[in-house]
Amino acid sequence: MPDRADEGQQLMTWGDGALRLAVRRPQDGPVAVSLVPAGAQPGPAVQPLVEVLAVGYGHRSANLRNTATEIGARLRYVGHEVAGEPGWERLEVVQRDDASGLEVRSVLRARVAGSSVQSWTTVRNTGPATVQLQAVSSLMLADPCGPDALDDVQSIEGDSEWLGEWRWSSRPVRGQTGLPALGLTSHQRQDSRGARAVVSHGTWSSGEHPAAGVLTTAGASLAWQVEHPGPWRTELGVRLAADDREVLVLGLLGPTDADHAWLRSLEPGEEFTSVPVSVAWADGDWQAAVGELTRHRRADRRPARAAGAVVFNDYMNTLMGDPTTDKLLPLIAAAGEAGADYFCVDAGWYDDGGDWWDSVGEWQPSHVRFPDGGLDRVLDAIRAAGMVPGLWLEPEVIGVRSPLAAQLPEDAFLQRNGTRIVEHGRYLLDLRDEQARKHLDDVVDRLIDEHGVGYFKLDYNVTPGPGTDRDADSVGDGLLRHTRAYLTWLDGVLARHPGLVVENCASGAMRADNGLLSRLELQSTTDQQEPLRYPPVAAGALMAVLPEQAGNWAYPQPSMSDAEIVFTMVTGLSGRLYLSGKLDGMTARQRALVAEGVRASRAWDDAARDAVPVWPLGLPDWESPWVAVGRSTPTETVLAVWWRGGHEREISVPVPPGTVEAVYPADGPASGLEVDTEDGHLRLRAASGEPGARVLKIRHQDAR
Repeated sequence: MPDRADEGQQLMTWGDGALRLAVRRPQDGPVAVSLVPAGAQPGPAVQPLVEVLAVGYGHRSANLRNTATEIGARLRYVGHEVAGEPGWERLEVVQRDDASGLEVRSVLRARVAGSSVQSWTTVRNTGPATVQLQAVSSLMLADPCGPDALDDVQSIEGDSEWLGEWRWSSRPVRGQTGLPALGLTSHQRQDSRGARAVVSHGTWSSGEHPAAGVLTTAGASLAWQVEHPGPWRTELGVRLAADDREVLVLGLLGPTDADHAWLRSLEPGEEFTSVPVSVAWADGDWQAAVGELTRHRRADRRPARAAGAVVFNDYMNTLMGDPTTDKLLPLIAAAGEAGADYFCVDAGWYDDGGDWWDSVGEWQPSHVRFPDGGLDRVLDAIRAAGMVPGLWLEPEVIGVRSPLAAQLPEDAFLQRNGTRIVEHGRYLLDLRDEQARKHLDDVVDRLIDEHGVGYFKLDYNVTPGPGTDRDADSVGDGLLRHTRAYLTWLDGVLARHPGLVVENCASGAMRADNGLLSRLELQSTTDQQEPLRYPPVAAGALMAVLPEQAGNWAYPQPSMSDAEIVFTMVTGLSGRLYLSGKLDGMTARQRALVAEGVRASRAWDDAARDAVPVWPLGLPDWESPWVAVGRSTPTETVLAVWWRGGHEREISVPVPPGTVEAVYPADGPASGLEVDTEDGHLRLRAASGEPGARVLKIRHQDAR
């Protein structure tokens, strides 16, 4: 349980290990948050919990960050409340700046019996004049790896690109390319002015960088994430404490004026709430912090609607957007025989003309593709094969050639200066508009009520740029309101249809933030079609996505050797198996390998067992010949290993001591990898020049 200080200076502390997150109320200053050793008193407060940048107020000390703001420095404690909810404890702190009239309410929602906190900020204008907000922090945290750790901190940050998502790298926070030691005490004791920032733009919240990262030292680490499907900024800076100690500060924010053209005119009596963010910390290395954030994500997500179910999708390396009755019926039968639970008909099911990209929007089944019995004949066949039928949708777009482009009002579309935004032949719906939302509700309800659809893959292949200025204070303001309206729309769909399962996709993983993942069932991790390029994506995805949500594609083909089929199946099994491939053209032997993989996917339940991801070889480089990722519990580790070819044909993988057994494939030679155990290591060797992969289980020696 949290500690409460008798003198009111320390409002709350949280954490189970050697480091605790302390919320402090200084004698004459704003409330501050930092990580401190358990049992120790925090040093002088350095960084306010909240920073607010506003026109006419600016910074108290000039910098290119969002710290040392005039309003943030003037905030003073008004009061706080502590409340509980199942599994969580909630602290609300109210502060006020009399000069601007802003009242700030910070919410910190901590997981009971854990070391993680979710945070957001609500700003209310109690004064007589409009305040032009330029940035509002969701969390400002001093000493994110504990005090005196600045010189040793490494920042693990990700880069993303279509087909190349989840590429992680570690770099020192200090030094030539980071935050150099500047001798701040010799320069009128000012803070540094620069920042190490990771910034994402537009509505592809993970299109440039995953919305997560880690700060780590040898003894303590902190993982962070931003939780909304829009622009965000995270920044690191150095501030000088009263005792001349240089302090690392982590700032987590949604959109800002400088980065995203976001400005919000807060009228008297109005409120603005920042986007939610979360942090999790651990005494150990970066993997321990990721494990703690994994538990946090699991505790915070909507209950699963299809836990452990295997989805077959006809797109990847299979029909590729060209479904017909004749192509689908044998594929449906084969997917059912392999053991799939859901069958999703991907793009193209609505297309009569063969060029559907810029004509989408009505979402009516094609009569050309499904002439005999229509789409319902296909959906009935899916049900007859023991699976739930699903459809692909890209609900937020209307093709420029769609009849709906002229039927919907102008206010239904994102605009700039009165002109609709067009991207790649599509207009983008503005989900703030009632008629835009009604159109989407009518589509979803019709497909469920009339056709019995139980699964939707929601895709999002274009992004509108900075935003919309229609009925908004700025383009960034319009975009934030739109993204929030999208989340509200999703919540309404899920509430109306409690059995519906929804997948998140955006050209793969271009919008894979935890704002969406806390609501939806699974995340397509990439559109990567080359099996040998997939393992780093599959392994990297588990830094930001729960293992049970990471929809890693397996797309076995009749043209593949046994080892190639095993390789792509292992990719699927490294997260949540997401199956595709031309199963209907396979031999009995090939189908048996696929069915074995489907059975293997049911051999563990990550959520029920509280499994956390592990990377015994570290995070892979894009060209790494060997890649390994697993999910671990106190009793066992399930490990996926790939060899992608090259000269390095043997490797030693450190694992917990214990017994090793094959999970997939049972037939070792089919994997292309030979395995021996040796002094707490797995020795893996490529049996031939052909790439290979295996899934292994290590039953821990000290498990009781």
